[in-house]
Amino acid sequence: MNSAPPTDLQRLAAFSDGDQGGNPAGVLIGERLPEAPQMQRIAAAVGDSETVFAAPQGNGWRVRYFSPAAEVPFCGHATVALGAALAERFGDGVFPLTINQTQITVEGRRQGERWSAALQSPPTHQGPVAPELLSAGLELFGYEPSDLDPALPAAIVHAGADHLLLALRRREDLAAMRYAMEDGARLMAAAGLLTLLLVWAEGPQTFHSRNAFAAGGVYEDPATGSATAALAGYLQSRGWPHGGSIAVVQGEDMGCRSLLRAEIPPQAGASIRVSGSVRRLPDPPALRH
Repeated sequence: MNSAPPTDLQRLAAFSDGDQGGNPAGVLIGERLPEAPQMQRIAAAVGDSETVFAAPQGNGWRVRYFSPAAEVPFCGHATVALGAALAERFGDGVFPLTINQTQITVEGRRQGERWSAALQSPPTHQGPVAPELLSAGLELFGYEPSDLDPALPAAIVHAGADHLLLALRRREDLAAMRYAMEDGARLMAAAGLLTLLLVWAEGPQTFHSRNAFAAGGVYEDPATGSATAALAGYLQSRGWPHGGSIAVVQGEDMGCRSLLRAEIPPQAGASIRVSGSVRRLPDPPALRH
């Protein structure tokens, strides 16, 4: 198909907390991918932080992701939403996906009235933050260097896309996150960042996070699978006592509590398995007929 009517599109919330929370994503599965301008128009009309498009290719699926503002290289929560949609259509299983830069998989399984899904991320890596970028990131949010957790130094973390990681010493500083969206978008574009990832470590295996996503035309994501995978890879590289997995609570401060789990293998740079629950959402008014 060269275009897809809106009625083909589903909306699913990935990484939900029971019947609440999760990050909404549009999911469109078709015989062929629409042209890129049409995918961009559909994503803008849906208005969720990402819409994922999938079409059969070989023994798997060709997948692309669009935010309301632009195409993005990888989106974790939309991949998890896609896993649930594929499981609903074809039954429980593991589905190979070809994204723009690499190949990954997503597993989808029915659990009563909802689904669970787990992605295997692209390889992870991390690196230091240039002093000027760190200063700009702190200034954007109104933080001081003393607000950062010295046990988790700032870094550029990657799992399919780059994120600036800022770990905070106090939970209340995470709750107080504010920034000017236009300034954030300019900073992310200049540095090639998908999100600005703020975290607070409640304990070795439990983290609370917030993700500024101005680069995609969205102020904040309630659940971000790619950033969670990148965080997990970073913790592995630092020898953090994660015990093989972490739980991430995201979206709580925006009234949309979401739960993500990341399993961390011993190999540096390995793919990270990120899993969670998925629930169905109604179509937005613009897509209803």
